[in-house]
Amino acid sequence: MTDAWQAELPKQYDHQGAQERWYSFWKSKGYFHAEVDSDREPFTIVMPPPNVTGALHLGHALNNTLQDILIRLKRMQGYNALWMPGTDHAGIATQAVVERRLIEQEGKTRHDLGREELVGRIWKWKEEYAERILKQLGEMGCSCDWDRTRFTLDEICARAVRQTFYDLFKKQVIYRGKRLVNWDTYLQTAVSDDEVFHQTVDGHFWHIRYKVVEPQEGEPEWISLATTRPETLLGDTAVAVHPEPAEAIERLEADLKIKRNEALPKDIEAIDLELEQLAHRRESILPGLIKISRMARDGRRLCLPLLEREIPLVADEWAKPNLGSGCVKITPAHDPNDYQVGLRQSLPMINILNPDGTLNAQAGPYEGLTIRDARKKVVADLENNQLLENVEDRQIDLAHSDRSKTPIEPYLADQWFISMDILAQSSMDAVRDGRVQIIPHRYEKGYLDWLSEKRDWPVSRQLWWGHRIPVWSFTPGDVEQLTKIKSILEADSAAKEDQLYFLLAEEKIESGKPPTVHVCLRDDDAEIAKRLENLGFHQDPDVLDTWFSSALWPHSTLGWPEETAELDYFYPTNVLVTSRDIITLWVARMILASLFNTEKVPFHEVYIHPKILDGYGETMSKSKGNGVDPLDVINLYGADALRFGIAYLATENQDARMKVEFICPHCNGLVEQTKKNRVLPVIECTKCKSPFSTQWAREEADCAHPRAPVTSERFELGRNFCNKLWNASRFSMLNLQDYSPGDIAVDDLELEDRWILSRLATVTQNVTDALEHYRYADVARILYDFAWDEFCSFYIEIIKVRLTDSQQSVLARRVLAHTLDTLIRLLHPIIPFITEEVWQRLAAVAPKRGLRAIDATESVMVASWPEADDALRDEEIETRFSCFQKVLAGVREIRSRQQIAPRKRVSFSVRCDAEASEALAAMKPYFDSMAAAVVMDLGPQVEAPPFSATANTEGMQVFVDMEDLIDVAAEITRNENELTRLQKAIAGKEKKLGNQSFVSKAPVEVVAREKESLQKLQSEVDFHTSTLEKLKAL
Repeated sequence: MTDAWQAELPKQYDHQGAQERWYSFWKSKGYFHAEVDSDREPFTIVMPPPNVTGALHLGHALNNTLQDILIRLKRMQGYNALWMPGTDHAGIATQAVVERRLIEQEGKTRHDLGREELVGRIWKWKEEYAERILKQLGEMGCSCDWDRTRFTLDEICARAVRQTFYDLFKKQVIYRGKRLVNWDTYLQTAVSDDEVFHQTVDGHFWHIRYKVVEPQEGEPEWISLATTRPETLLGDTAVAVHPEPAEAIERLEADLKIKRNEALPKDIEAIDLELEQLAHRRESILPGLIKISRMARDGRRLCLPLLEREIPLVADEWAKPNLGSGCVKITPAHDPNDYQVGLRQSLPMINILNPDGTLNAQAGPYEGLTIRDARKKVVADLENNQLLENVEDRQIDLAHSDRSKTPIEPYLADQWFISMDILAQSSMDAVRDGRVQIIPHRYEKGYLDWLSEKRDWPVSRQLWWGHRIPVWSFTPGDVEQLTKIKSILEADSAAKEDQLYFLLAEEKIESGKPPTVHVCLRDDDAEIAKRLENLGFHQDPDVLDTWFSSALWPHSTLGWPEETAELDYFYPTNVLVTSRDIITLWVARMILASLFNTEKVPFHEVYIHPKILDGYGETMSKSKGNGVDPLDVINLYGADALRFGIAYLATENQDARMKVEFICPHCNGLVEQTKKNRVLPVIECTKCKSPFSTQWAREEADCAHPRAPVTSERFELGRNFCNKLWNASRFSMLNLQDYSPGDIAVDDLELEDRWILSRLATVTQNVTDALEHYRYADVARILYDFAWDEFCSFYIEIIKVRLTDSQQSVLARRVLAHTLDTLIRLLHPIIPFITEEVWQRLAAVAPKRGLRAIDATESVMVASWPEADDALRDEEIETRFSCFQKVLAGVREIRSRQQIAPRKRVSFSVRCDAEASEALAAMKPYFDSMAAAVVMDLGPQVEAPPFSATANTEGMQVFVDMEDLIDVAAEITRNENELTRLQKAIAGKEKKLGNQSFVSKAPVEVVAREKESLQKLQSEVDFHTSTLEKLKAL
């Protein structure tokens, strides 16, 4: 920073120059770094780690902006603030990217390369792209402690993963077993429930006949049932019917009747239809179901269509007598509900799928077919064998993998699972007893509901990129070999040193067949692994679910399991800032993992921020083409505009909708993004008719057109605010050239000084309170209104005369410098670059400033957070200026509407209550100086001049005498429009008051208010009608 740089005061703010200048300055000064300091109170945030090879999207921008606002605030408040950054190895996503490139560029699969070579390729990919998203976070201004950057596969995090797995293994909280999982056939791995989304698609119900084996007299020869997946019948192991169908129908009927009695009139028709349908089923279907239920109890069997394998008819409540035929096929290895039936009924579980989604040998003649082809052939064969009764078109809910966007197949797999019973309970207790608070509190329910299910967590992933499961397994040939293996393991020095632990699989020894022995190693020790391999053990080929290492992130990044000084000082962390989508993926698992490993909660608070949706209410996504690229916004408007726009929309109560627009690269016109054009490679500008390309452009001809960036008016608001702030700051600094430092004597303050300092104290308190409670949108709006409407538009305008007066300028400049200083500090956490730019330039003209003049810090980032001075707060003055601002806005609105020259003096009166009249009386000189307006009369008795222009402003009416100024035609139009509006409002009120239901049920005071409001509206109609008559008579 040079004197020449400080002396230069450009008219426009250069956001790119400021970003480059100040981010490197902050880093060089070490402002982002935190060390253990027992004399200071720590404040810690751990960044939810983004995908290591990902690129910045608006969700990242939102999440990290809010974290950065918080960490900058806490630094300024004096905390030893640490924001721990890092990235996630993102097992499935990262391996999928590299495998796709491998196929596209070399025509090879991972199996062609082998595990070691593929993992090596992925590491190279990681090294090439890992810095991208961290660099982009830096471009946003994120003040993370980059010296401490962690990666979920680095040595420190890997140590924590192995220790946690080892401890879970020893306590038998982790186990291996065959369970139903969500299988992604494209990626050939299991995915968690939280990585699955549901989509309604067009489908069918195929009604299929199952032959009864040796039916008795009076029994049906066939049983019909329907399925949406006919190919899965190849894995059927039973058909189910309700054990007591008559009782079930009666219970349903009774419940519907109760529901009808309690229903609203509008819902009764639908309930009556359900009752009618139930009565019809009682007559037409129930007798047959009662018979089939008896057959199930008697042990009847059915012949599986096509494969002709005998399967039992079982009685189970999963079969609903009010749905379909009342019978259901049971495929335990390929349906979660059927899986539960299989457990209850002790049915065999036949998996008919290979990992790649083709059918295996259990499918008989359909082996080798894809699911789609198998479905076609099964349906055709059923039809040829006269086993297909009917095909019914249906909309069906289909689960998809969020990783590959392909349909999920429920799949019986041999996996490692974590038993969630005890772990889930501890996590629920931590929230219920207040050790962890989820904000807003409404999200606690989803957290508790998910954990209360206590579903065991499948942690195996059939991948090669990730933390390989540290378990070696061996199945002995006989009991003698098992005994020998156990003796060897027990005697191994690693077991004695708690580096090795072994367990026997759950299976009991049957017919002399011993169970599998599983050995877990605590450390990555090649020598111990070699000893195991020499005994015939093989390491599990799978890796751990990415969320396993993410669950350890808050404490593993600080060095656990080692007892580091950082872990002791910075842990537990203070808050996790995240989206509601991550409550189960991160929040719940981080809490349970931390309680298991450290017996502490990982953070005291969880702030759940809103999601950003497009103008149609859809989640923004690059795959949909409806997302705003934050890097485009940074390039166009600057990082501060992006951050301010994000803070402005981060409300506490709901997700934020954002209208998305293309910026034409030819004319800079805005083109609304629609569901139709957002997926087109080329769009014609609606303004200049020139074509531009989008993110979907792939063909050479499409790419030849210039690409249009995507934006939103939310970020234009941020840009406009930054420009306003820069202009006001520039004006202030130009008028501080003759600034003389010194204390500000409160007794010498002018009225406007006392007002701005009172407002500054109030705003400081409100902003601080809002930030402490994560009300980011409130903060942005409070500061926007104060900076724009009060500091820029009023205070600066009011003191312009004083700044040119040698007698008054000294005090005016000191108050101006102090106010700008405080405003810059309040704004810094949200818009750090422009505030640093102003801070540094302000130091050149006012190096000492404040109520008690002190030297400014070398950076606003290390300046102290402003404290509200209650002694300066004056509610009476604030009320007085509030009235003044409203009336002045009314006068200015009339000037603009009537096209009155700015310097043309006008006279006006204000009809208002006595309190407002008193407040406005003291402000008369300000109306003259700021609007060339003279106050003629104030109070409730004020009558409008014969020819006046009117503005209504929050209970006050402003009348500007227009006798010599009036634009008759414009005023007639305005009064006619106002009459139309009033008449519509009156019609609404009259309709409401004419509704006897409203009048009789609403509280008396509510009805009275409505009547009073109607009378006021009618008085306004009379006034505007009279005014129109006078105008038309001219």
